[in-house]
Amino acid sequence: MIKTIALATRNGTFRAAVQGADDAPVLLLSNSLGTTLEMWEGQLAAFSSTHRVVCYDTRGHGGSPITPGAYRFSELGDDALAVMEALRIDRAVFCGISMGGHTGLWLGVHAAERFDGIAVCNSAARIGTIQAWVERAASVRKGGSEAMKALAASAPERWFTPAFARAHPDVVARAQSWIEQTDPQGYAACCEALAGSDLRPDLARIAVPTLLLAGTADPVTTVADAQAMQKGIPGSALVTVPASHLSNLEAPQAFNRALADFIASLG
Repeated sequence: MIKTIALATRNGTFRAAVQGADDAPVLLLSNSLGTTLEMWEGQLAAFSSTHRVVCYDTRGHGGSPITPGAYRFSELGDDALAVMEALRIDRAVFCGISMGGHTGLWLGVHAAERFDGIAVCNSAARIGTIQAWVERAASVRKGGSEAMKALAASAPERWFTPAFARAHPDVVARAQSWIEQTDPQGYAACCEALAGSDLRPDLARIAVPTLLLAGTADPVTTVADAQAMQKGIPGSALVTVPASHLSNLEAPQAFNRALADFIASLG
């Protein structure tokens, strides 16, 4: 069980968790669409002996602010900075999955001076299509909780490989509960943020050390997406792990090893 706090920031009160020594280097974790900070339980356990590990529910999710949408990544990125400021953190290593990884790209473009490195996991500079995200947002706004239940039912095929889903139904069911319990308006507003963001033209501006981590079986943000980002981001590193979209849950040892090696490379 993760001990959470209500963290007052300049952008509202965010549900967050902080583990590790106050004077340790900071690792800031950002969740994917339709999940909560609980997705990082394994990373909190793995890294809190060496780092001050901070995670938070992204705006529109869990216990964080659910403000009227559509959201923009300028807001989601600024929320990460607001969390850091509320905890008096000057610099951190950032790690995000999917939507969280895209937030990391935005921070790499617009707030590189606050980060020693960014790990962009199971993500892309342009995730999906505008039409698909707009349609999903409209469906969720109209369908409410029933639409979230339908998304939860279909989530495993996007998030996990079939073999993992069969072998670990408990993990799958827990992940489904996160998306089912996500506020429809907050979820839709984040879909609209994804619809409106294309960072491909900005990749060359990212000067902070960057890890691109991809799941070899990810149908949402593919290895090809990561390779395209690697071509665009000077000096970036690419690592693949045997997993689908939520790679930190499906392949935690490989994920943690890749992240630890990246952090070590930062000196």
